[in-house]
Amino acid sequence: MRRLTGDRRGNFGIMTALLLVPLAGAAGMALDFSRAMTVKSQLFAAADAAAVGAISEKSKAVAQAMAMSGNGNVSLDPTEARNIFFGQMSNDLSDVTVNVDITVAKVNGVITSHVTFDAAMPTTFMQVLGQTQIALSDTATAQYQTPSFQDFFMLLDNTPSMGVGATPTDVANMKKATANGYQGPGPNKGGDADCAFACHIVSTDGVDDPYSYYNVAKAKGITTRIDVVASATKALMATATSTQTTADQFRVAAYTFGQTAMDAKLYKVAALSYSLSDVAKATDKITLMSIPYQNYNNDQQTSFDDALKGINTEIAGTPGKGTSNADRAKIVFFVADGVADAYKPVGCTSPKGANNGRCIEPVDTTTCTTLKNRGIKIAVLYTTYLPLLDNNFYKSWVAPFQPTIASKMKECATDGLYFEVSPTEGIDDAMKTLFLKIVSMPRITS
Repeated sequence: MRRLTGDRRGNFGIMTALLLVPLAGAAGMALDFSRAMTVKSQLFAAADAAAVGAISEKSKAVAQAMAMSGNGNVSLDPTEARNIFFGQMSNDLSDVTVNVDITVAKVNGVITSHVTFDAAMPTTFMQVLGQTQIALSDTATAQYQTPSFQDFFMLLDNTPSMGVGATPTDVANMKKATANGYQGPGPNKGGDADCAFACHIVSTDGVDDPYSYYNVAKAKGITTRIDVVASATKALMATATSTQTTADQFRVAAYTFGQTAMDAKLYKVAALSYSLSDVAKATDKITLMSIPYQNYNNDQQTSFDDALKGINTEIAGTPGKGTSNADRAKIVFFVADGVADAYKPVGCTSPKGANNGRCIEPVDTTTCTTLKNRGIKIAVLYTTYLPLLDNNFYKSWVAPFQPTIASKMKECATDGLYFEVSPTEGIDDAMKTLFLKIVSMPRITS
């Protein structure tokens, strides 16, 4: 017995036999846990896809959320997201029991989906240790920022100063075309030679003067600034149409400062409409304001004050935040060259003051502030006022405040919604750039 107990031969075999179960269990645990990590990764990918799919642009949840005027949970039919979830699962997960819970909520215009899964993966080797399954769970989240529902009120300066040539080349061609002065009949023949402005003269009886410089510009193919603004506005409707994610995301109305100086009030080119194609067609009515004769009303036809007050009246109700069709944001899209010329005997901001009541000044931002205080955003596209260094009127009345024109237009704008475009740049591109800056594009983030 002493020899038997003292003999250590065969101990390794005995120890191996004794350790075989825990060693097998440990090896099996590693294999089972390795598969568990792989399965969880696949389940999370499926949950991620389901979270995104639940709030995709065409999903029922997004459609319901867009119709909501405020915050809240979205009544969700989970079938749509569940189908996406299980469609991502590979066949080798058929032995895994999975429960899926999907919730969607809208808060401040952001739709958030949560996809939570609980799974039980059967073990293989760990069963030796009495562990028959491994529990797996996680949550995938996706967010969709709903499109901002916006009403745009295009306020387009069409006063006589917008009859200047659109580019330096157009200005030069205009002066060349008018080198011999006015060629119509009557006592004005030969007057206003070398003129860069395409004045549009329509008599008090409504008869268009075929010899007016506006018609000279048309006949010579000279592009004026108002022509470019009109074409840019039409092009913008195509941009808006391709940008919107729902047919009711944008509404647009368009106004000019007036058709004729004799009835200087806002002219509604197009009423507020969902049909952007109709607004595009209506831009053909954007023309230069007519005057009955040269120097009519002492050339006081550009009242930014009246135009901004008029657009303030046009925008009824309380502006919304853009979270739904019933909560629409309001934006004034103001396109002008920044120089007012109107009767304003009191409060003229020009350094020279008013001249017998006539005020030539940079834009007075008082009404801009009134609009912004209402919650209305103002996007300003400043079409750089061209220095006309050989023009005595410019040198006397505009040059003294020329350096402040741009800064006052920027002050009128809502922060971040100001853009200046020079005559050598494209107004089409500038208008599109400013529009896209305003629009809150929808996006999905996982």
